[in-house]
Amino acid sequence: MHLVHLDRRHRVRNTAAAAAVVLALLAGAAPAASAAAAEPPGAEAPAAASQTADLDRKTLVRRLDAVRDAGMYGAYSSVRDGRAQWNGATGVADIDTGRPTRPDMRHRVGSVTKSFTAVAVLQQSAKGRIDLDGPVGDHLPELLPGERGRKVTVRMLLNHTSGIAEYVPEAFPSLKAGSTKSLDDFRHRTLRPAELVAYGVDQPQLFEPGTDWSYSNTNYILLGELLRKVTGKDPEEVITRDVIRKAGLPHTRFPGTDPRIKGPHSRMYENWYGLIDPPRDYSEYNMTMAGTAGALISTTQDLNTFYRALLQGRLLPAAQLREMRTTVPVKNEQGVVVLRYGLGLYSVDTRCGPVWGHDGGVWGAGTSAMSSADGTRQFALGYNLMKYQRADGNGDPVPHPVDAALAALSDQALCGGTDAATARSAVPQAFPEPLDALAVEPARQPAAGHRVR
Repeated sequence: MHLVHLDRRHRVRNTAAAAAVVLALLAGAAPAASAAAAEPPGAEAPAAASQTADLDRKTLVRRLDAVRDAGMYGAYSSVRDGRAQWNGATGVADIDTGRPTRPDMRHRVGSVTKSFTAVAVLQQSAKGRIDLDGPVGDHLPELLPGERGRKVTVRMLLNHTSGIAEYVPEAFPSLKAGSTKSLDDFRHRTLRPAELVAYGVDQPQLFEPGTDWSYSNTNYILLGELLRKVTGKDPEEVITRDVIRKAGLPHTRFPGTDPRIKGPHSRMYENWYGLIDPPRDYSEYNMTMAGTAGALISTTQDLNTFYRALLQGRLLPAAQLREMRTTVPVKNEQGVVVLRYGLGLYSVDTRCGPVWGHDGGVWGAGTSAMSSADGTRQFALGYNLMKYQRADGNGDPVPHPVDAALAALSDQALCGGTDAATARSAVPQAFPEPLDALAVEPARQPAAGHRVR
């Protein structure tokens, strides 16, 4: 999930900065380190030596450990190239006990959920139940009434061009005052989708529908309710039946109102740019606050399986997959296109060509899952410390060594090559936070020295 600022100045700054870091994570280099990586039970064996040569498992181990050495508590990752697969883990899952991470850990994947929701909507479109360019108000007049319901189309919800505001600042009101108190107050609160939608829809429209781009979780809560309307079933049930099971994902699930993560998992530590000091564990949380926008639990192995099935045409007809990969440009403040957002899926450029996928961020957990255009080469990563950076005197976030290490790992995982080849340039300076983090800019936090304990 991602918190988008309500006024245009903050919205543009946040969009450009968040998009820029996606590029940073997919290009660059970092120092190597030493560690061990493990293959979970059932991992595919390499098909042939030629398929494993470019995976370079030893370098992947060093790159992953460099993330830990740079200051991340723990991380786990899966990389695939054809039938070859590498799974690794580094650091600790619990800083109090020293319990180590595992490659197969369950993880809250945040807005990677949006890709699953979008697939389910496109499946219904293929059946003729949803017109992508039809008004949302035709289906949900009670949630998006009046002229706005007539102007906003389903496609605009899917690609974030609706202009509908973000609901998170209203659902967690202390964030607007620079406090994280709401995170703790509402840990076990259950929220209905209609409440989340109202939080966003009741705010002023950000721009005329279809004329600009602004990431908003409200869009994907509305899409969940659209699925409910056209199928007559709970949207999480529809996504589970038609997407998760169809893709064959044994460890992917919606938690409903259960605040726990079942199975092996890490604690999830939120630092909030130093406001929460020491970082606090938010692994137990009622995720009805995210729903079809960001509540999913999965593993890095399952995410690679999902995106491979999607990009290779096993989840959608060819026409709907083309729609999903039809993008709008997302530009920075200088007008440079930094990523291209489709329908619950985005593309960025790397030194080995464009890659497709999504990232995710919830309190204490970050996720990235990207694939080559044909789904052959894949990289998924989960990590357990969020907003570890600090702000400078102007309130701008200061790049952290973890950012450079993540960039080097992503580059190696997606493009391969030797250490010499991947250490060709410095990591671009960018906002060190994924597109999908539930965050506000450090500049909007209380004065330096204030801490939440």
